[in-house]
Amino acid sequence: MSIGEKMYRLCEELFPICRSITGNGVRETFRILQERVPEITIHEVPSGTQVFDWRIPKEWNIYDAWIKNGKGEKILDFQKTNLCVVGYSLPVNKKISLNELLPLIYTQPDQPDVIPYVTSYYKECYGFCMTQNQKDALGEDTYHIYIDSDLSDGSLTYGEIIIPSTEGNNEEIFLSTYICHPSMANNELSGPTLVTYLAYMLLQKQRRKYKYRIILIPETIGAITYLSIHHIEMKKNIRAGFNISCVGDDRTYSYVASRYGDTLADKVAKNVLSFRYPEYKRYSFLQRGSDERQYNSPGIDLPVCAVCRSKYSEYPEYHTSKDNMDLISPHGLQGAYEVYCDIIEALENNEYYQTQCLCEPQLGKRGLYPLISQKGQYSAIKKMMDFIAYADGSNDLIDISNIIHVPVRELIPLVKQLKECRLLKKMEM
Repeated sequence: MSIGEKMYRLCEELFPICRSITGNGVRETFRILQERVPEITIHEVPSGTQVFDWRIPKEWNIYDAWIKNGKGEKILDFQKTNLCVVGYSLPVNKKISLNELLPLIYTQPDQPDVIPYVTSYYKECYGFCMTQNQKDALGEDTYHIYIDSDLSDGSLTYGEIIIPSTEGNNEEIFLSTYICHPSMANNELSGPTLVTYLAYMLLQKQRRKYKYRIILIPETIGAITYLSIHHIEMKKNIRAGFNISCVGDDRTYSYVASRYGDTLADKVAKNVLSFRYPEYKRYSFLQRGSDERQYNSPGIDLPVCAVCRSKYSEYPEYHTSKDNMDLISPHGLQGAYEVYCDIIEALENNEYYQTQCLCEPQLGKRGLYPLISQKGQYSAIKKMMDFIAYADGSNDLIDISNIIHVPVRELIPLVKQLKECRLLKKMEM
């Protein structure tokens, strides 16, 4: 079974769970993720805790919800779709008229056949979501509305994986994803699923140049919470970071720049995407929308960008019931996994190199060049010769990849060969 297929099956398992920025749905999700990666450490931050300019909200849990018509028939049922209730809705149990019901119902009028995803985290209220077609079909009647939920002091839950460098290096690569949406496949589950399998891969590596800091958090409030605890050490140690979301569909790849677009994260993201998917879409920081907002904020200034497939808010199914398991695929998830593996390998091997002889080295006597020169053979070692031409100590591996138009993953074995022949030296920067 491919990694993409494993990721898709994990998404299927997680899809029915009702998640929010707090609550037992998040904890259940982590329980399942820990079956794959037991190294995930779970943290709880109490309600009311001050985190910079914000406070941890009350914890919300929901058990059931429905709307019944005058005949006692359920026209809306939380057990069938957890998107039908506004997130953080207070409990309610009463009979109301159509005129009283209509203001409580949220739809997406420009997409009349979808249920929108709606929340109200910081204003206590209640409400329901349905398709515009369903709302238009409601007639005069007495409706029984019911929400069995609880909003009370509890905690915000997040997960963390710290994977140490095998070389005692405190420099970090940072991976962040959010875990706070109900049944949405691309916008929610593709990120945590990808991060879980990247963590598994990193834990198996025999050599890790960098330390890896991986977090699974509720969007916005979770990032702010984590930064309020760790921002000083993160600012000191993180060399590149990525906000990971919307990585499961088959449509495209997208890159969202850091605040100034000039970090190592930006550099490696653009390099890898240029070879994997040259037609990728580029977005400036002005088009941000997820937790890269917090990581790039003034005073935090972390080198974080985003690499995704169809960017959040840019695809029609975003934040609707159409963001379901049909939108993502094993192939789409596999592709994103391979992109991030390329990013990690590029970072792990990115060094400045300098050749150790003047003029071109004689590669033939070292077994690196055909002893018989014939038309067509030169192209086979052109990558090596081009690499040597720019290995002057002023370019790192990603720079050379960009100059000679060869993916980093193809340069890594060449570097190994040249080092073994003592033709190449890593520069101490």
